[in-house]
Parts: sequence; structure tokens; C-alpha cells
Amino acid sequence: MQYTSDKEAADALHRAYQDLTSEISKVIVGQEEVVRLVLTAVFCQGHCLLVGVPGLAKTLLIQTIASSLDMSFSRVQFTPDLMPSDILGAETLDKDRNFNFVTGPIFANIILADEINRTPPKTQAALLEAMQEYAVTVAGKRYELPRPFFVLATQNPIEQEGTYPLPEAQLDRFMFNITLGYPSYESELQIVKNTTGALRTTLDKILHANDILAFQQLVRRVPVVDNVVEYAVKLVHKTRPNTEMGSKQASQYLEWGAGPRASQHLIVGAKCNALLNGKYSPDIEDVQAVALPILRHRIVRNFKAEAEGITEEQLIRELL
Repeated sequence: MQYTSDKEAADALHRAYQDLTSEISKVIVGQEEVVRLVLTAVFCQGHCLLVGVPGLAKTLLIQTIASSLDMSFSRVQFTPDLMPSDILGAETLDKDRNFNFVTGPIFANIILADEINRTPPKTQAALLEAMQEYAVTVAGKRYELPRPFFVLATQNPIEQEGTYPLPEAQLDRFMFNITLGYPSYESELQIVKNTTGALRTTLDKILHANDILAFQQLVRRVPVVDNVVEYAVKLVHKTRPNTEMGSKQASQYLEWGAGPRASQHLIVGAKCNALLNGKYSPDIEDVQAVALPILRHRIVRNFKAEAEGITEEQLIRELL
């Protein structure tokens, strides 16, 4: 749909977000913050990592969001024996002995990488190029992925045999690291009532791929005042231990701080957060609204922090 001005487009994005959340709430009870962050990532061209114990509807949440967006969707169940070609695709010989590339499940708009930490680093790395370059290289040939393209990955935090923690380089590709907690008593009552009957909910398609691409460009065009940019960059610098602008807590409790990608995500995320809330330009509160899931997986605690039971969330909240 064509808009006469960015203001009109911003209003349309605000309405679309409200329509999406009400549609998703037909299936997903509670988890409003998680839905907000995943949709923010969608409009920011970002990828999400959802971390939570089994049974918290991580997979259902992603499938529900995909159902309310009119885009192609693939689910890949990560297992210890999964190979890169199972995700990317492979070259095969046809009857005339010519090589043809058969595309893998990654050639879709939304990829659900289920239990991404269950597969070895070799297969995890198959996603790296796709997440950064929006393309894959197979047998020396580069293949562009469809746009928009998102990887929404789930991870089980409970230490179990046969899991491979994601390396920092791959974690950094995810815009948000979102943790899911247990539902409240009231929410769980509603979940049980909704899921133990015969009623099946069908969702309407709210946005098409072209709408998402247009809104992604709109988010980039949102103006930001200098003091908001300075706040975001200073916040990231505070996480870097033993540096000129590093905070006392960072030097005391962190092994490693966040990189420049965190600063970029903070500003883009703040722009989108402002639009979703009906504002036309972000302020410092919008940066703070996205800071925790952006910084959580980009800082590494040292032994002292672990010994004293200091979490990443506590450190980030102190820096805010």
C-alpha cells in the first residue's frame, strides 16, 4: 500500500501492530512483552533468540506470529545429526547428469530454528552467512534469500547432554535474546481452558511481505535527536571493562562488553519502539525499553560475577 507521507505510514504501522497483537492474543495468552519484542525485530530486520524451559509455547508463539503474517514459513528441528545441507540445500545430479541446486528450508521468509543449541557448531554456522548477508553460498555459487528474511530461534536453557552453546559470533547476529518465564496463575488457567477443548482458532493474515519491507524502510527513516544516540552509545561503552568510559561494575564483573552492533540495534530498536507506541521519534525511554534483550547476550560475566550470583540482567539494569 502506498502512503502519501511518512507520518501516514507511521500511523499505519501503529495500527497494524495493534491488529497483530490482538490477532496473536487469540492463541498466545500473556507474553505481551515477548510478542512486542519479536514484532519489533521483524520491523527492524532483526533476528530473535527465544530462551525458555520446555513447554512455554516458544514454538507455538513463532508459528502464531508467522500465521498472522502473509509470508512463507519453514521450521527446522535442530538435532545432533543435522547437516548444513539439510538447512541450505544441496546440488543433485539430474537424469542428464547436470548439477541442479535443490533449495533447503532456509529459502523462506520466516525460519523457525527449533532448539538451535542441539546441533554442532558446523551446522549452527550454516545460518551465519544467511543471517548477516541474506544469501547462502553452496558449491561456490551464491544464492539470494527471499526478503524479508528472519531467523527466529528457540533454545532450552536447562543444561542437558548433547547441547552445544552458541558461539559469541553467532549470538551477536541475533538482535534480541528474549527469555520466557512461566505464565502467571491467571494466564495458565486461560491457557488450559483454551487448549483442552475442541475449539480451533484460525488467524487472519494482517500484513504481507511488501508491507513489512515498506515498514522496515520507514523505521530506518525515523529521525533521532543526538542526545538519544549519545545515550545509546554511552550505554554500550559502559559495558566494556577496563576502558575509558567503562563503568565500575563492568570492570568488576565483566570479562567482555558489547560491540558496535549493540549500539546500532539500540537505535534501530528504539526507533521501532517509538513507532509501535504511536510516537514519531524515539527518546531515551525507547532505548531503555529494548536495552535488556539487546545487551543480555552480548556481555560475558567473569568468575567473580558468577561466584557472587550477579546476573547479566542485574548489571544491565544498574547501567541504565
